[in-house]
Amino acid sequence: MENTTQNSWQEIVSKIKLFLKDTFDISHDTNRSATIEDIKAGVDMKGQNAWVLIFSILVASTGLNTSSTAVVIGAMLISPLMGPILGMGLSLGINDIDLFKKAIKNFGVMVILSLLTSFLFFSIPIFQNETPELLARTFPDVRDVIIALTGGLALIVALSRQNKSINTIAGVAIATALMPPLCTAGYGLATAKWDFFRGALFLFSINTIFIASATFIVVRFLKFPYEAYANSKRRKRISQFISILAFAILVPSIFMFYQLYKKSDFNQKADGLIKNLRTEKGILVLDVHKDFENKQISFAVVGKSITKLDIEQFKSQMKTLGYDGCDFKVLQDAENLETISKINEIENSFLSNQQLLVKKSQELLEKEKEIFELKTQLQANNDKLFPFSEITEEMKALQDDIESVSYANVISTDFYNTDTIPTFKVTWKKNSKEKSKASENIRLQNWLRKKMKNEKVIVTN
Repeated sequence: MENTTQNSWQEIVSKIKLFLKDTFDISHDTNRSATIEDIKAGVDMKGQNAWVLIFSILVASTGLNTSSTAVVIGAMLISPLMGPILGMGLSLGINDIDLFKKAIKNFGVMVILSLLTSFLFFSIPIFQNETPELLARTFPDVRDVIIALTGGLALIVALSRQNKSINTIAGVAIATALMPPLCTAGYGLATAKWDFFRGALFLFSINTIFIASATFIVVRFLKFPYEAYANSKRRKRISQFISILAFAILVPSIFMFYQLYKKSDFNQKADGLIKNLRTEKGILVLDVHKDFENKQISFAVVGKSITKLDIEQFKSQMKTLGYDGCDFKVLQDAENLETISKINEIENSFLSNQQLLVKKSQELLEKEKEIFELKTQLQANNDKLFPFSEITEEMKALQDDIESVSYANVISTDFYNTDTIPTFKVTWKKNSKEKSKASENIRLQNWLRKKMKNEKVIVTN
């Protein structure tokens, strides 16, 4: 029974191993000779490749100038930057000194063309504004190294396949690490911003080393054949030189990766402490600067002051996080409380003014209401004082055929304006002629307008 169980487990383990091998094994589909020829053919930076490089650098520079990620990606799709770098990695992997010399020469041509193109573009004054996309390429980060390393691995693995359907995608991954730093270095040259130039060129150099290292690692892992030399002594000498050169590149690359990782980790830990300072103590923190090389964190605070005990606590927390001897420099005003008091005084004064304005607004509304009531009352008094009897007696004296007279203030509107019209309604005796009535109405209306000193008066039948 135990033997049966043991055999079952061995079978399961064997199937898992077989599945993993089928999934991750890349050696069975490797076309070594064709890959070497393809890389050698792409090393040259002349003719078509040179012009395409110039155009792609111009497109990438435009994208960085406008902070347009889509435009930068478009430039990466047509960029031939990876040719000489792959050539360097391959030459180290197969001990081909001639290919290495050729790759180095074309790599130099590639860098000079790229820098010159971006320099000319950014020399135009309207393209010299400092954008976030340019600023982001002025210092190396561990994530840039990861992009370069994984992009280089992806490209050489894709190139070594018999089916090269994903070469473009891998090429974009490499261009991601190479093109923006080169364009930013050209911007630094054109604007004499040497921090931009040095930082971007350093980032480009790191990415180049890691892409070439990735190519070298995969070439050796897939056991590409070494370059054959007729002279055995020369072959041995070249092999030793290449091995020393590869070792000289790989070891600093590992150390560089570790340093960039520690720098990113240091910045992340410092950001965490400053975030806690903001949220837990309610202190406004400004102008944060983190110096990994000197283990120094400096910032300015507004509002509450930070005590020496707080700073000692920060140092202890950084030591716990793995960074002993970290120095904190805090810029703060000793008269912070007085400043806050003045701010509060200004706020209180503002609130008092707002309350006063509200009170004045209420008083104005009350005055307007009082004026409206007085006008209404005045109109009512005018109505009471209107000498209706006197006027009608005079109308009767002017025209004996009048039988009766009515008077009212008619409110009229044309939906744009509303007005009150004094209106007299005259009833004539039955034996009066219609023509005579019309003319007499007009005569009475004119007389009443003069009498009442109001041109709005109307007389109707």
